[in-house]
Amino acid sequence: MPVNIAIDGPAGAGKSTIAKAVSKQLGFIYVDTGALYRAVAYHMLSKGIAADDRKGVPEELEKLDSGYFSLRFIDGTQHVFCGDEDVSGKIRTPEVSMGASTVSAIPEVRKFLFELQRRIASENNIIMDGRDIGTVVLPNADLKIYLTASPEERANRRFKELSEKQGCPTYEQVLADIKQRDYNDMHRDISPLKRADDAVLADTSDVDLEGAIKMVLELVKDKCGIT
Repeated sequence: MPVNIAIDGPAGAGKSTIAKAVSKQLGFIYVDTGALYRAVAYHMLSKGIAADDRKGVPEELEKLDSGYFSLRFIDGTQHVFCGDEDVSGKIRTPEVSMGASTVSAIPEVRKFLFELQRRIASENNIIMDGRDIGTVVLPNADLKIYLTASPEERANRRFKELSEKQGCPTYEQVLADIKQRDYNDMHRDISPLKRADDAVLADTSDVDLEGAIKMVLELVKDKCGIT
């Protein structure tokens, strides 16, 4: 049976970076579910459809086949596609990030992506991260981790990342966005962000990236008997 690791947690906790690094060391497939929601948000915004349009978003999804949004592994690296377009770089803007949080609250969006996520997990040893992986998508995962850090620390990390790009928002704006995303994710009606009852808490507020990767890697090896 494939080994499934579920990592949940708030925006900016480093889930994707850490899960990707641990997956590489273990030879597992990394599944970035947040990227799929970002892809949906990107597609809607490119079509002029607001991310909170609960009529327009489902209607647009009905026009698309189930494989329109996909994850493809090219030379060992995950790429995100909308149809035939590789949008891996285009989905990492603050606008798309906020849009992803918004569209993820729409039931039709979650249903559209749900089967894709589960199919990948049923066929491979994977580490999957998101907001409701351990609670909804993979409730029987071999290990569930709730990865978090303080809002201030998460905002600091995100600000450093964005400061290398033109038009960088202020730290205060980044912190406000982080807090708003936390609120949106934790208070949405469908699959709100929360720690699964059997999830291990991993707080990375006071450790660097290397330390966080080591923390998660040791958890996986210990709980899943991987050497």
